[in-house]
Amino acid sequence: MELEESSTESKKSRGLVLVITGNGKGKSTAGFGVVSRSVGHGYKAAVAQFIKGKWDCGERNLLVHHDVPFSVMATGFTWESKDKIADMAAAEKVWNEAKEYLTNPSYYVVLLDELTYMLSLKYLDTKDVLDTIRNRPVEQTVIITGRDALPELIELADTVSEIKDVKHAFQKGIIARKGIDW
Repeated sequence: MELEESSTESKKSRGLVLVITGNGKGKSTAGFGVVSRSVGHGYKAAVAQFIKGKWDCGERNLLVHHDVPFSVMATGFTWESKDKIADMAAAEKVWNEAKEYLTNPSYYVVLLDELTYMLSLKYLDTKDVLDTIRNRPVEQTVIITGRDALPELIELADTVSEIKDVKHAFQKGIIARKGIDW
C-alpha cells in the first residue's frame, strides 16, 4: 500500500494513536524509540508495561534518568499464568496508573507496552480502555504494542504498523541477549 502525499490543505496537528502489532520482534523497541525521540526533544513521556516480568529492562534503566515514570505489571508472561486472578489484579493496577498518564496533558507521549494481550485475554475492559484513549488530551500521542491487536483498537488508531516475523534467531536455538533483545 502506497501512502499518498498529503495535500497542502491537511495541516492538522494533534496527538496520535499508534498501534505496533504483529508476530515479529521489535514492537516494544519501536515504541521505546518514539518515547526516546520525544524525551530527546524535551517532551514528557510515561510508560505502562503489561506482561513484563521483574527482569532488568535496558529501556527503563535509561529512561528513568530522564524522569520517565514506569508502571510495570511485573508478573511475567500472562499466557503462562499460574494465577489468572492475581494477574488480572496486577493488570488492573497498572491500567489505573496508565489512566492517570492518559488524563494528564503534561505527558506528550504515553507508551502502553504489550497492552494488546490485556484486551485479547480479557484482563481489562476493552470499552474502558478505548474510551480512555479516545478521551485523552488532544496533544497526547499514545503508542500501543503487542500481538493480535483487536479490530476495535485498529479502527481507533491513526497509524497501525505490523511487524512480520521472517526469521528469528530463537528458531536456531540462540537465546535473547542483554542489551540487544532486552
